[in-house]
Order: sequence, then structure tokens, then C-alpha cells
Amino acid sequence: MVPDPSTLPTVVPVGDNPTPIWGMSVAERLRRIVAARGLRIGEAGGGAVLLANLTFVFDPSWLPHLLARPGTILTRDGVPVLAHVAAADADRIAAAMRADQPVAPGGLAVIAAEDEAGIFNEALRKRERPFAERLTPASVPAIERASYVGAYKGVTDLLTKYLWPEWALWLTRRCARAGISPNQVTAIGSLLCIVATVAFWYGWFWSGLAIGLVFMVLDTVDGKLARCTITSSALGNAWDHGVDLVHPPFWWWAWATGCAAYGRPLSHDAFVAVIAAMLFGYVAQRLIEGAFIARFGMHIHVWERFDSRFRLVTARRNPNMVILFAGLLIGRPDWGIIAVAAWTMLSLVVHLVRLVQAMAAKARGRRIVSWLA
Repeated sequence: MVPDPSTLPTVVPVGDNPTPIWGMSVAERLRRIVAARGLRIGEAGGGAVLLANLTFVFDPSWLPHLLARPGTILTRDGVPVLAHVAAADADRIAAAMRADQPVAPGGLAVIAAEDEAGIFNEALRKRERPFAERLTPASVPAIERASYVGAYKGVTDLLTKYLWPEWALWLTRRCARAGISPNQVTAIGSLLCIVATVAFWYGWFWSGLAIGLVFMVLDTVDGKLARCTITSSALGNAWDHGVDLVHPPFWWWAWATGCAAYGRPLSHDAFVAVIAAMLFGYVAQRLIEGAFIARFGMHIHVWERFDSRFRLVTARRNPNMVILFAGLLIGRPDWGIIAVAAWTMLSLVVHLVRLVQAMAAKARGRRIVSWLA
């Protein structure tokens, strides 16, 4: 449900909280969440209001959920956290927030944040459990971790899921406290990406891998930082995704070229075949993913459980770098790039088969929905 812009409530903060989170006050965090939704903060008037209890912090996804549900209270242990209510109910609910006491629903719908069922995210076609927690100095680390984990909403590769999280969480916290912006992180990462490309070109594979590793971690940090600090921007999104989209083919080309300087040159025919396979496979997979989104309204990697599991290892940058690392370990970077080319083509076949299977299933009358729902 999408609320009518003309009926959007005024957001009214209730209480105060001196404990900072992600390098900002709770009031500032609320202001950013509200501004990102095109709402305004003010005093309760004669119309509907959305009361926000500053004793608590909540996942930003709760805001649109309640905006679409007038007459609803979000609670934690019975205490109101957010409440989208008419002016007639505002005073008694605000009083309960200030007193840190449960409130009688009085005909209003109640959503308990601790409910295991969670909520359904319409945009992502998946069920999730956004957080809403009491903010105290002792609870900050756990809440920041929950905020960080909740900042990634999709499925991802094995490195991002299993290897990066603790490194990226540590860096995200440090950047937030130091006032480093997501775009500054992206700028540093972009420079490192270029340096890694040059290193690969000259056959300095170990140096290139080390620099590339830092870039790949920062590539996670900038997005996490933007979402955790509520500072996402159109420029940052375009810059980050633009770098992600453009640089992989240049890395593969540089690696294949650098094999000669390393002492393991590819033959002319092998070089042409590898580059052709990787460029064609990379572009074709992206086109298939776009076609799946256009036809079914969701990403191919969230259709069935198999697709989410295959996303862990599909021929994207991070899994490909694992293959190249394995080849370099045995002193055969040439075998590594050939293996990446072969894996790229195999991944292309898998994606193409999944697209055809989804189209055939829909033609038979089956509804195509995400298994995450």
C-alpha cells in the first residue's frame, strides 16, 4: 500500500536520548530517516501524526510500513516505539512513550517488533524482521550490528557474506565516528581499483590482489555506511554501481595481459578466446538479469533457493577473484584466467536456463514469486 502524499502525517519526536549511534544523535538519525521519505518533523496539530519515541531506535523500513497503515502502533515490550495515529489519540500515546509504559490499544492496531513473523517488504519481495530496540550505551554495539546486517537487503557472493562482514563492520563504525562520508570511501576505493588494474597489467599479481582486496572491502563499506548513517544519495549510488559495473572486464583484460610479464603468457588464440568469453559472458549475464527483472519484477537470484545459493559462486568479480587467487597460489595465473573464462560461460548457461525455466513456468500458469517471501 502506498500512502496518498496529501495525507502524510507530521513526524513528532517524543522524549530525548543522549546516547549516540553511528556517530549521530537519535534525533539527527530520525531527521535523516524522515527527510529521506519526504516528510517533515513538527509539532502535533489537528491532523494525523507519526509519533517517534526517541528512547528507541528502529530500522528505517518501519517508517513506510507504518505510513501505509494509519491507526497502527509499533511496540517493543508493549512500549510504543512508533505510532501513526489521529490527533485524538496522540496525547495518550505520547504520554505512554514519555512514561516508558505500555499503552492500551483503544481500537488501534498493534505490531510487536519482537514478533517472529516480521513484515513483508513489498519492494524486495521478501519477509524480514527489522529491528526496533531500546537505545542505551550498553546496547549500542548490538544495535549497530543489527543495523549493519539489515543494511544489505539482497543476496550476495560468498566473500561478501562470509569473509567481509566483520572487517566491513569495523571500518563502517570507524568511518561513521570519524565523519567520513560514503562518497569519500567510494573515491578511495575507485583509486585503489585503478591501481589494482595497473598492477595486474604489469604482472604484479600479489600486489594487485592485496590492493584489490582492500578495494573490494571498501566496496561493501560505502554502501553499508550510506544506509547505516542514512546518507544515501543519487550521486553516490550511481558512482558506486557505475564502478562495480565497469571495472571487472578491465581487471580480467589486465590479468590476461599481465600473464606475459609474469612469465606465463597466453598464446594469441587463448588470449582472444579468454577475453571474448569473459566479455560476452559478462554482458550477456547482465542482460539476462535485466530481462528477468523486467519480466517478473524481481531479481533472478531471489526466485528459488537454488538461485540464491548459486549467487554465492556465480561468475561475478569476487568469486572470480577466488579462482584467480587459487591459480596464483600454484604459480599459474594463466590457468586462473582460463578457469575464470570457463566459469563465466558456465554461469551464463545456468542463468539462461533459469530464465527459460521461469518463462515456461509462467506460461503454464505458475505464479513466479521469490522463495524469500
